[in-house]
Amino acid sequence: MTEPNINYAPDSISEQFTQIQDLAERLLPVYAQPDVEQNSDYIQLVELLHDLHPADMAAVLESLPLQERVLVWKLAQPEDDGEVLLEVSDSVRETLIETMGKEELIAAVEDLPAAEVAELAPDLPQNVVSEVLESRDEEERQQIQSTMSYAEDTVGSIMDYELVSIRADVTCEVVLRYLRRFDILPDHTDKIFVVDEDDILQGVLPIRKLLVCDPDDLVADVMSSDVVKFRPEDNAEEAAQAFEKYDLITAPVIDETQKLIGRLTVDEMLDVIREESEADMLNMAGLQEEEDLFAPVIDSVKNRWVWLAVNLCTALVASRVIGLFEGSIEKIVALAALMPIVAGIGGNSGNQTITMIVRALATGQLNGTQPLQLFKKEIGVAIANGVLWGSAMGIITFIIYKEIGLSLVMIAAMTLNLVLAAALGVLIPLTMEKLGKDPALGSSVLITAVTDSGGFFIFLGLASLFLL
Repeated sequence: MTEPNINYAPDSISEQFTQIQDLAERLLPVYAQPDVEQNSDYIQLVELLHDLHPADMAAVLESLPLQERVLVWKLAQPEDDGEVLLEVSDSVRETLIETMGKEELIAAVEDLPAAEVAELAPDLPQNVVSEVLESRDEEERQQIQSTMSYAEDTVGSIMDYELVSIRADVTCEVVLRYLRRFDILPDHTDKIFVVDEDDILQGVLPIRKLLVCDPDDLVADVMSSDVVKFRPEDNAEEAAQAFEKYDLITAPVIDETQKLIGRLTVDEMLDVIREESEADMLNMAGLQEEEDLFAPVIDSVKNRWVWLAVNLCTALVASRVIGLFEGSIEKIVALAALMPIVAGIGGNSGNQTITMIVRALATGQLNGTQPLQLFKKEIGVAIANGVLWGSAMGIITFIIYKEIGLSLVMIAAMTLNLVLAAALGVLIPLTMEKLGKDPALGSSVLITAVTDSGGFFIFLGLASLFLL
Protein backbone atom coordinates (compact mmCIF):
# COMPACT_ATOMS: atom_id res chain seq x y z
CA MET A 1 0.00 0.00 0.00
CA THR A 2 1.29 3.47 -0.88
CA GLU A 3 1.86 5.67 2.13
CA PRO A 4 -0.65 8.57 2.10
CA ASN A 5 0.52 12.15 2.25
CA ILE A 6 -0.14 13.41 5.78
CA ASN A 7 1.84 16.63 5.72
CA TYR A 8 -0.84 18.47 7.67
CA ALA A 9 -1.71 21.96 6.43
CA PRO A 10 -5.34 23.00 7.11
CA ASP A 11 -5.63 25.43 4.19
CA SER A 12 -4.16 22.90 1.76
CA ILE A 13 -6.45 20.12 3.00
CA SER A 14 -9.49 22.39 2.70
CA GLU A 15 -8.58 23.20 -0.90
CA GLN A 16 -8.07 19.50 -1.60
CA PHE A 17 -11.51 18.67 -0.18
CA THR A 18 -13.10 21.36 -2.36
CA GLN A 19 -11.30 20.00 -5.42
CA ILE A 20 -12.50 16.46 -4.67
CA GLN A 21 -16.08 17.67 -4.31
CA ASP A 22 -15.92 19.59 -7.60
CA LEU A 23 -14.46 16.58 -9.45
CA ALA A 24 -17.07 14.23 -7.97
CA GLU A 25 -19.90 16.55 -9.02
CA ARG A 26 -18.58 16.74 -12.60
CA LEU A 27 -17.90 13.01 -12.81
CA LEU A 28 -21.24 11.86 -11.43
CA PRO A 29 -23.31 12.33 -14.64
CA VAL A 30 -20.79 10.42 -16.79
CA TYR A 31 -19.66 7.76 -14.31
CA ALA A 32 -21.77 5.01 -15.91
CA GLN A 33 -20.14 5.47 -19.33
CA PRO A 34 -17.87 2.58 -20.49
CA ASP A 35 -14.83 4.77 -21.11
CA VAL A 36 -15.09 6.71 -17.85
CA GLU A 37 -11.62 5.54 -16.76
CA GLN A 38 -10.14 7.63 -19.59
CA ASN A 39 -11.91 10.73 -18.31
CA SER A 40 -9.44 13.33 -17.01
CA ASP A 41 -11.71 14.10 -14.03
CA TYR A 42 -11.79 10.40 -13.17
CA ILE A 43 -8.01 10.08 -13.31
CA GLN A 44 -7.44 13.23 -11.24
CA LEU A 45 -10.04 12.23 -8.63
CA VAL A 46 -8.57 8.75 -8.19
CA GLU A 47 -5.08 10.21 -7.74
CA LEU A 48 -6.31 12.63 -5.09
CA LEU A 49 -8.27 9.96 -3.20
CA HIS A 50 -5.44 7.44 -3.18
CA ASP A 51 -3.15 10.06 -1.66
CA LEU A 52 -5.43 10.66 1.31
CA HIS A 53 -4.91 9.37 4.83
CA PRO A 54 -7.92 7.30 6.05
CA ALA A 55 -8.82 10.05 8.54
CA ASP A 56 -8.86 12.65 5.75
CA MET A 57 -10.88 10.30 3.54
CA ALA A 58 -13.42 10.01 6.36
CA ALA A 59 -13.65 13.80 6.58
CA VAL A 60 -14.22 14.02 2.81
CA LEU A 61 -16.98 11.41 2.91
CA GLU A 62 -18.75 13.17 5.78
CA SER A 63 -18.74 16.46 3.86
CA LEU A 64 -20.23 15.07 0.63
CA PRO A 65 -23.91 14.68 -0.38
CA LEU A 66 -25.05 11.07 -0.64
CA GLN A 67 -24.55 10.49 -4.40
CA GLU A 68 -21.08 12.05 -4.50
CA ARG A 69 -20.19 10.18 -1.29
CA VAL A 70 -21.06 6.82 -2.84
CA LEU A 71 -19.02 7.65 -5.95
CA VAL A 72 -15.95 8.68 -3.94
CA TRP A 73 -16.29 5.59 -1.76
CA LYS A 74 -16.24 3.36 -4.84
CA LEU A 75 -13.05 5.02 -6.08
CA ALA A 76 -11.21 4.90 -2.74
CA GLN A 77 -8.43 2.38 -2.13
CA PRO A 78 -10.10 -0.91 -1.07
CA GLU A 79 -7.27 -1.77 1.32
CA ASP A 80 -8.08 1.38 3.33
CA ASP A 81 -11.81 0.68 3.61
CA GLY A 82 -11.65 -0.81 7.10
CA GLU A 83 -9.63 2.09 8.50
CA VAL A 84 -11.97 4.61 6.89
CA LEU A 85 -15.05 2.88 8.31
CA LEU A 86 -13.50 3.20 11.76
CA GLU A 87 -12.87 6.92 11.28
CA VAL A 88 -16.24 8.07 9.93
CA SER A 89 -19.21 8.95 12.12
CA ASP A 90 -21.75 6.23 12.94
CA SER A 91 -24.41 7.77 10.70
CA VAL A 92 -22.11 8.01 7.67
CA ARG A 93 -20.69 4.54 8.30
CA GLU A 94 -24.20 3.16 7.98
CA THR A 95 -24.65 4.69 4.52
CA LEU A 96 -21.27 3.36 3.36
CA ILE A 97 -21.90 -0.18 4.57
CA GLU A 98 -25.26 -0.21 2.75
CA THR A 99 -23.40 0.29 -0.56
CA MET A 100 -20.98 -2.62 0.01
CA GLY A 101 -21.45 -6.27 -0.80
CA LYS A 102 -20.59 -9.14 1.52
CA GLU A 103 -17.20 -9.85 -0.05
CA GLU A 104 -16.25 -6.15 0.02
CA LEU A 105 -17.07 -5.93 3.71
CA ILE A 106 -15.11 -9.07 4.54
CA ALA A 107 -12.10 -7.76 2.60
CA ALA A 108 -12.35 -4.42 4.39
CA VAL A 109 -12.14 -5.88 7.91
CA GLU A 110 -10.14 -9.08 7.45
CA ASP A 111 -6.77 -7.42 8.20
CA LEU A 112 -7.97 -5.25 11.10
CA PRO A 113 -6.87 -6.06 14.66
CA ALA A 114 -9.37 -7.88 16.87
CA ALA A 115 -10.33 -4.75 18.84
CA GLU A 116 -11.15 -2.81 15.66
CA VAL A 117 -13.18 -5.67 14.21
CA ALA A 118 -15.17 -5.73 17.44
CA GLU A 119 -15.74 -1.96 17.14
CA LEU A 120 -17.21 -2.35 13.65
CA ALA A 121 -19.11 -5.59 14.32
CA PRO A 122 -22.38 -4.01 15.61
CA ASP A 123 -22.76 -2.15 12.29
CA LEU A 124 -21.94 -5.12 10.04
CA PRO A 125 -24.41 -7.73 8.76
CA GLN A 126 -24.44 -10.83 10.94
CA ASN A 127 -23.31 -13.12 8.11
CA VAL A 128 -20.24 -10.93 7.56
CA VAL A 129 -19.36 -11.00 11.27
CA SER A 130 -19.74 -14.78 11.38
CA GLU A 131 -17.47 -15.31 8.38
CA VAL A 132 -14.86 -12.89 9.73
CA LEU A 133 -14.86 -14.74 13.06
CA GLU A 134 -14.41 -18.08 11.30
CA SER A 135 -11.34 -16.76 9.49
CA ARG A 136 -9.59 -15.82 12.78
CA ASP A 137 -7.71 -18.13 15.10
CA GLU A 138 -9.22 -19.20 18.42
CA GLU A 139 -7.44 -16.51 20.46
CA GLU A 140 -8.61 -13.68 18.20
CA ARG A 141 -12.17 -15.04 18.12
CA GLN A 142 -12.26 -14.98 21.90
CA GLN A 143 -10.88 -11.45 21.95
CA ILE A 144 -13.49 -10.18 19.49
CA GLN A 145 -16.35 -11.92 21.29
CA SER A 146 -15.07 -10.69 24.65
CA THR A 147 -14.91 -7.09 23.43
CA MET A 148 -18.41 -7.32 21.94
CA SER A 149 -19.76 -8.61 25.26
CA TYR A 150 -18.98 -5.35 27.08
CA ALA A 151 -21.27 -2.33 27.09
CA GLU A 152 -20.39 0.39 24.60
CA ASP A 153 -19.29 2.93 27.22
CA THR A 154 -16.94 0.63 29.13
CA VAL A 155 -13.19 0.11 29.05
CA GLY A 156 -13.66 -3.48 27.87
CA SER A 157 -15.32 -2.34 24.65
CA ILE A 158 -12.28 -0.30 23.55
CA MET A 159 -9.30 -2.12 25.05
CA ASP A 160 -6.48 -3.31 22.81
CA TYR A 161 -5.05 -6.83 23.00
CA GLU A 162 -1.76 -6.08 21.24
CA LEU A 163 0.84 -5.51 23.96
CA VAL A 164 4.31 -6.52 25.09
CA SER A 165 4.78 -8.27 28.46
CA ILE A 166 7.86 -9.63 30.23
CA ARG A 167 8.82 -11.32 33.51
CA ALA A 168 10.37 -9.49 36.44
CA ASP A 169 13.24 -11.96 36.93
CA VAL A 170 15.06 -11.25 33.63
CA THR A 171 17.71 -8.62 32.90
CA CYS A 172 17.22 -5.49 30.83
CA GLU A 173 19.62 -6.93 28.25
CA VAL A 174 17.31 -9.93 27.78
CA VAL A 175 14.36 -7.56 27.36
CA LEU A 176 16.19 -5.58 24.67
CA ARG A 177 17.05 -8.77 22.78
CA TYR A 178 13.41 -9.83 23.06
CA LEU A 179 12.17 -6.52 21.64
CA ARG A 180 14.53 -6.76 18.67
CA ARG A 181 12.71 -9.92 17.59
CA PHE A 182 9.61 -7.88 16.77
CA ASP A 183 9.20 -6.61 13.22
CA ILE A 184 7.27 -3.68 14.68
CA LEU A 185 6.06 -2.90 18.18
CA PRO A 186 2.35 -2.34 18.87
CA ASP A 187 1.27 1.27 18.38
CA HIS A 188 1.86 3.65 21.32
CA THR A 189 4.22 1.26 23.11
CA ASP A 190 5.66 3.57 25.76
CA LYS A 191 5.95 0.90 28.45
CA ILE A 192 6.32 -2.87 28.79
CA PHE A 193 4.00 -4.70 31.17
CA VAL A 194 5.68 -6.87 33.80
CA VAL A 195 3.80 -10.05 34.75
CA ASP A 196 4.46 -13.28 36.65
CA GLU A 197 4.09 -16.82 35.31
CA ASP A 198 0.27 -16.54 35.68
CA ASP A 199 0.11 -13.20 33.82
CA ILE A 200 -0.64 -11.35 37.06
CA LEU A 201 0.41 -7.71 36.64
CA GLN A 202 3.47 -6.82 38.73
CA GLY A 203 4.36 -3.40 37.32
CA VAL A 204 5.52 -1.59 34.19
CA LEU A 205 8.90 -0.88 32.64
CA PRO A 206 8.91 2.43 30.71
CA ILE A 207 10.81 2.23 27.42
CA ARG A 208 12.72 5.43 28.20
CA LYS A 209 13.97 3.82 31.42
CA LEU A 210 14.88 0.58 29.69
CA LEU A 211 17.07 2.39 27.17
CA VAL A 212 19.27 4.07 29.80
CA CYS A 213 19.48 1.48 32.59
CA ASP A 214 22.38 -0.94 33.09
CA PRO A 215 21.90 -4.01 30.84
CA ASP A 216 22.64 -6.28 33.81
CA ASP A 217 19.91 -4.76 36.00
CA LEU A 218 16.96 -7.01 36.74
CA VAL A 219 13.56 -5.81 35.56
CA ALA A 220 12.28 -6.22 39.12
CA ASP A 221 14.80 -3.59 40.29
CA VAL A 222 14.00 -0.93 37.69
CA MET A 223 10.30 -1.42 37.01
CA SER A 224 7.61 0.82 38.48
CA SER A 225 5.03 -0.79 40.75
CA ASP A 226 2.92 2.37 40.98
CA VAL A 227 0.61 1.70 38.02
CA VAL A 228 -2.63 3.33 36.90
CA LYS A 229 -4.74 0.35 35.86
CA PHE A 230 -8.32 -0.29 34.84
CA ARG A 231 -10.96 -3.01 34.89
CA PRO A 232 -12.94 -3.85 31.73
CA GLU A 233 -16.16 -2.83 33.50
CA ASP A 234 -14.88 0.69 34.26
CA ASN A 235 -16.52 3.65 32.57
CA ALA A 236 -14.63 4.70 29.43
CA GLU A 237 -15.20 8.43 30.03
CA GLU A 238 -13.73 8.18 33.54
CA ALA A 239 -10.76 6.30 32.10
CA ALA A 240 -10.25 9.10 29.57
CA GLN A 241 -10.23 11.63 32.41
CA ALA A 242 -7.55 9.57 34.15
CA PHE A 243 -5.46 9.55 30.95
CA GLU A 244 -5.69 13.33 30.84
CA LYS A 245 -4.97 13.73 34.55
CA TYR A 246 -1.91 11.46 34.64
CA ASP A 247 -0.62 12.18 31.10
CA LEU A 248 -0.86 8.52 30.10
CA ILE A 249 -0.10 7.03 26.69
CA THR A 250 -1.04 3.46 27.57
CA ALA A 251 -2.43 1.75 30.66
CA PRO A 252 -3.04 -1.92 31.57
CA VAL A 253 -6.47 -3.52 31.83
CA ILE A 254 -6.78 -6.30 34.42
CA ASP A 255 -9.50 -8.70 35.50
CA GLU A 256 -10.71 -9.38 39.05
CA THR A 257 -7.66 -11.61 39.73
CA GLN A 258 -5.20 -8.86 38.64
CA LYS A 259 -4.43 -10.81 35.45
CA LEU A 260 -3.34 -8.65 32.53
CA ILE A 261 -5.94 -8.99 29.75
CA GLY A 262 -5.35 -5.91 27.56
CA ARG A 263 -4.42 -2.26 27.50
CA LEU A 264 -5.89 1.16 26.80
CA THR A 265 -4.17 3.54 24.40
CA VAL A 266 -4.26 7.31 24.14
CA ASP A 267 -5.78 7.32 20.65
CA GLU A 268 -8.87 5.50 21.91
CA MET A 269 -9.09 7.87 24.87
CA LEU A 270 -8.98 10.88 22.56
CA ASP A 271 -11.86 9.36 20.60
CA VAL A 272 -13.84 8.92 23.82
CA ILE A 273 -13.24 12.55 24.83
CA ARG A 274 -14.22 13.81 21.36
CA GLU A 275 -17.35 11.67 21.22
CA GLU A 276 -18.48 12.74 24.70
CA SER A 277 -17.89 16.39 23.83
CA GLU A 278 -19.89 16.05 20.62
CA ALA A 279 -22.66 14.19 22.44
CA ASP A 280 -22.93 16.95 25.06
CA MET A 281 -23.16 19.60 22.34
CA LEU A 282 -25.90 17.68 20.55
CA ASN A 283 -27.82 16.94 23.73
CA MET A 284 -27.77 20.55 24.89
CA ALA A 285 -29.31 21.53 21.54
CA GLY A 286 -31.97 18.83 21.89
CA LEU A 287 -30.64 16.49 19.20
CA GLN A 288 -31.13 12.83 20.04
CA GLU A 289 -28.05 11.51 18.24
CA GLU A 290 -25.28 12.40 15.82
CA GLU A 291 -26.76 13.25 12.44
CA ASP A 292 -25.41 12.83 8.93
CA LEU A 293 -25.39 16.33 7.39
CA PHE A 294 -26.85 14.91 4.19
CA ALA A 295 -29.21 12.39 5.73
CA PRO A 296 -32.68 11.98 4.19
CA VAL A 297 -35.18 14.56 5.39
CA ILE A 298 -37.24 11.96 7.27
CA ASP A 299 -34.18 10.79 9.26
CA SER A 300 -33.34 14.35 10.31
CA VAL A 301 -36.96 14.97 11.28
CA LYS A 302 -36.95 11.86 13.50
CA ASN A 303 -33.75 13.04 15.17
CA ARG A 304 -35.04 16.53 15.95
CA TRP A 305 -38.78 16.32 16.56
CA VAL A 306 -38.83 15.42 20.27
CA TRP A 307 -37.27 18.57 21.67
CA LEU A 308 -38.98 20.74 19.06
CA ALA A 309 -42.25 19.37 20.40
CA VAL A 310 -41.12 20.17 23.95
CA ASN A 311 -40.12 23.65 22.84
CA LEU A 312 -43.50 24.19 21.19
CA CYS A 313 -45.26 23.22 24.42
CA THR A 314 -43.14 25.59 26.49
CA ALA A 315 -43.70 28.36 23.94
CA LEU A 316 -47.44 27.84 24.32
CA VAL A 317 -47.04 28.12 28.09
CA ALA A 318 -45.10 31.37 27.65
CA SER A 319 -47.80 32.74 25.35
CA ARG A 320 -50.49 31.94 27.90
CA VAL A 321 -48.46 33.68 30.61
CA ILE A 322 -48.45 36.79 28.40
CA GLY A 323 -52.18 36.30 27.78
CA LEU A 324 -52.85 36.51 31.51
CA PHE A 325 -51.55 40.07 31.47
CA GLU A 326 -53.14 41.37 28.26
CA GLY A 327 -54.94 44.08 30.21
CA SER A 328 -51.71 45.30 31.78
CA ILE A 329 -49.94 45.39 28.41
CA GLU A 330 -52.83 47.35 26.89
CA LYS A 331 -52.55 50.00 29.62
CA ILE A 332 -48.74 50.14 29.65
CA VAL A 333 -47.56 49.48 26.11
CA ALA A 334 -43.90 49.77 27.17
CA LEU A 335 -44.21 46.38 28.87
CA ALA A 336 -44.38 44.65 25.47
CA ALA A 337 -41.07 46.23 24.42
CA LEU A 338 -39.25 45.51 27.68
CA MET A 339 -40.32 41.98 28.59
CA PRO A 340 -38.12 40.21 25.93
CA ILE A 341 -35.08 41.82 27.57
CA VAL A 342 -35.92 40.24 30.94
CA ALA A 343 -36.50 36.82 29.36
CA GLY A 344 -33.43 37.04 27.12
CA ILE A 345 -30.90 37.88 29.82
CA GLY A 346 -32.33 35.14 32.03
CA GLY A 347 -31.89 32.57 29.26
CA ASN A 348 -28.29 33.62 28.61
CA SER A 349 -27.39 33.54 32.30
CA GLY A 350 -29.05 30.15 32.76
CA ASN A 351 -27.13 28.69 29.81
CA GLN A 352 -23.86 29.94 31.31
CA THR A 353 -24.63 28.24 34.62
CA ILE A 354 -25.86 25.01 33.07
CA THR A 355 -22.80 24.75 30.81
CA MET A 356 -20.50 25.09 33.81
CA ILE A 357 -22.42 22.47 35.83
CA VAL A 358 -22.50 19.97 32.94
CA ARG A 359 -18.75 20.38 32.52
CA ALA A 360 -18.17 19.91 36.26
CA LEU A 361 -20.25 16.72 36.24
CA ALA A 362 -18.41 15.42 33.17
CA THR A 363 -15.00 15.96 34.79
CA GLY A 364 -16.03 14.55 38.18
CA GLN A 365 -15.55 17.84 40.03
CA LEU A 366 -18.91 17.69 41.84
CA ASN A 367 -19.42 15.39 44.84
CA GLY A 368 -20.63 15.38 48.42
CA THR A 369 -21.85 18.78 49.67
CA GLN A 370 -20.37 20.67 46.72
CA PRO A 371 -23.69 21.02 44.83
CA LEU A 372 -25.22 22.92 47.77
CA GLN A 373 -22.20 25.21 48.02
CA LEU A 374 -22.27 25.78 44.27
CA PHE A 375 -26.01 26.51 44.41
CA LYS A 376 -25.43 29.24 47.00
CA LYS A 377 -22.55 30.68 45.02
CA GLU A 378 -24.57 30.82 41.77
CA ILE A 379 -27.46 32.52 43.55
CA GLY A 380 -24.98 35.13 44.83
CA VAL A 381 -23.61 35.67 41.33
CA ALA A 382 -27.15 36.01 39.97
CA ILE A 383 -28.10 38.63 42.57
CA ALA A 384 -24.94 40.64 41.88
CA ASN A 385 -25.46 40.50 38.12
CA GLY A 386 -29.15 41.24 38.51
CA VAL A 387 -28.53 44.38 40.56
CA LEU A 388 -25.72 45.53 38.25
CA TRP A 389 -27.36 44.98 34.86
CA GLY A 390 -30.87 45.54 36.17
CA SER A 391 -29.78 48.97 37.36
CA ALA A 392 -28.20 49.70 34.00
CA MET A 393 -31.42 48.70 32.24
CA GLY A 394 -33.46 50.63 34.81
CA ILE A 395 -31.57 53.81 33.96
CA ILE A 396 -32.09 53.22 30.23
CA THR A 397 -35.81 52.55 30.87
CA PHE A 398 -36.14 55.80 32.81
CA ILE A 399 -34.36 57.76 30.04
CA ILE A 400 -36.74 56.35 27.42
CA TYR A 401 -40.06 56.27 29.30
CA LYS A 402 -39.53 58.78 32.17
CA GLU A 403 -41.25 56.36 34.60
CA ILE A 404 -39.38 55.68 37.86
CA GLY A 405 -41.82 52.92 38.82
CA LEU A 406 -41.25 51.09 35.54
CA SER A 407 -37.50 51.39 36.05
CA LEU A 408 -37.71 49.85 39.53
CA VAL A 409 -39.88 47.00 38.22
CA MET A 410 -37.28 46.39 35.51
CA ILE A 411 -34.48 46.12 38.11
CA ALA A 412 -36.48 43.76 40.31
CA ALA A 413 -37.66 41.57 37.41
CA MET A 414 -34.19 41.16 35.93
CA THR A 415 -32.72 40.28 39.33
CA LEU A 416 -35.43 37.73 40.14
CA ASN A 417 -35.24 36.11 36.70
CA LEU A 418 -31.46 35.80 36.96
CA VAL A 419 -31.91 34.12 40.36
CA LEU A 420 -34.46 31.74 38.80
CA ALA A 421 -32.07 31.00 35.93
CA ALA A 422 -29.19 30.30 38.32
CA ALA A 423 -31.27 27.97 40.48
CA LEU A 424 -32.53 25.96 37.52
CA GLY A 425 -29.11 26.05 35.85
CA VAL A 426 -27.82 24.06 38.82
CA LEU A 427 -30.88 21.90 39.50
CA ILE A 428 -31.67 20.71 35.94
CA PRO A 429 -28.34 18.93 35.21
CA LEU A 430 -28.06 17.60 38.79
CA THR A 431 -31.57 16.16 38.56
CA MET A 432 -30.83 14.58 35.19
CA GLU A 433 -27.68 13.04 36.69
CA LYS A 434 -29.67 11.63 39.62
CA LEU A 435 -32.15 10.08 37.20
CA GLY A 436 -29.33 8.38 35.31
CA LYS A 437 -29.72 10.60 32.25
CA ASP A 438 -27.13 12.67 30.42
CA PRO A 439 -27.08 15.98 32.33
CA ALA A 440 -26.68 17.87 29.05
CA LEU A 441 -29.81 16.30 27.53
CA GLY A 442 -32.04 19.14 26.32
CA SER A 443 -30.70 21.40 29.06
CA SER A 444 -30.41 24.45 26.84
CA VAL A 445 -33.99 23.99 25.63
CA LEU A 446 -35.33 23.56 29.16
CA ILE A 447 -33.52 26.50 30.72
CA THR A 448 -34.57 28.85 27.93
CA ALA A 449 -38.17 27.70 28.19
CA VAL A 450 -38.35 28.24 31.93
CA THR A 451 -36.60 31.61 31.93
CA ASP A 452 -38.88 32.83 29.12
CA SER A 453 -42.09 31.89 30.93
CA GLY A 454 -40.68 32.84 34.32
CA GLY A 455 -39.30 36.15 33.06
CA PHE A 456 -42.61 37.13 31.48
CA PHE A 457 -44.55 36.16 34.60
CA ILE A 458 -42.19 37.98 36.99
CA PHE A 459 -41.98 41.17 34.94
CA LEU A 460 -45.66 41.44 33.99
CA GLY A 461 -46.76 40.32 37.46
CA LEU A 462 -44.68 43.00 39.19
CA ALA A 463 -45.87 45.61 36.72
CA SER A 464 -49.50 44.68 37.28
CA LEU A 465 -49.01 44.69 41.06
CA PHE A 466 -47.19 47.99 41.42
CA LEU A 467 -47.93 50.11 38.33
CA LEU A 468 -51.67 49.65 37.83
